[in-house]
Parts: sequence; C-alpha cells; structure tokens
Amino acid sequence: MKATLAIQRGSPGEASHTETLEVAFEPGQSVLDGLRVLRRDIDPSLAFRFSCINANACKECMMLIDGKVDYACTVRLKEGVTTLAPLPKKKLIRDLVTEIAPPDERLLPSS
Repeated sequence: MKATLAIQRGSPGEASHTETLEVAFEPGQSVLDGLRVLRRDIDPSLAFRFSCINANACKECMMLIDGKVDYACTVRLKEGVTTLAPLPKKKLIRDLVTEIAPPDERLLPSS
C-alpha cells in the first residue's frame, strides 16, 4: 500500500511550496513513521521534529495534519493524500519545524 504526503516546505523569507511524496506503509503505521521513511530513503533534507522517549510526552512532532493540529506519532498513515504543514501562528524554522518552546525556556545566544 502507498500513502501520499503533501508536505508544505520552505524557510523564513522564502515562498513556501507543497511537495507531494509517496511512501509505502502497512496499516497501523503513523504519519511520523512515514516522514522518517521519506527522510531516510527519499529526501534527507526534509525537516521535522520528533523525540519519542515516553508515550507522547514530548510534543515535538506536533504539526497541522489535514488541517488539524495533531501529533504525527499518533495519527495513522492512510491510503490517499494526507496534507502536512507547520503549526500555524508559530515562528517557522524550516519545513514542518516551528518554534515551540516557551520564550522563558529558549536558549539565548551568548553575547
């Protein structure tokens, strides 16, 4: 089976674009599983964040999935097209990565 991921890509200061990529999957795999396969096998430049340490405690893989804010590690891949975009109203870093740390928890550059 194949899943199609339509991924919004880009960096601050440049126009974003949607890239559509196909990935093989088995029922039960997550969107995060699909993204990891894409980055490993097709496009190592694809930027997304995850830190799977303890059962959805990290919140690193949060993104817009089919227009809804959700975790890529809990949403299941499906046949057909799944649209992925960075979190709205957050500062874009690149592709699906946005600034998610609260301001008081961010590392500041040394002066």
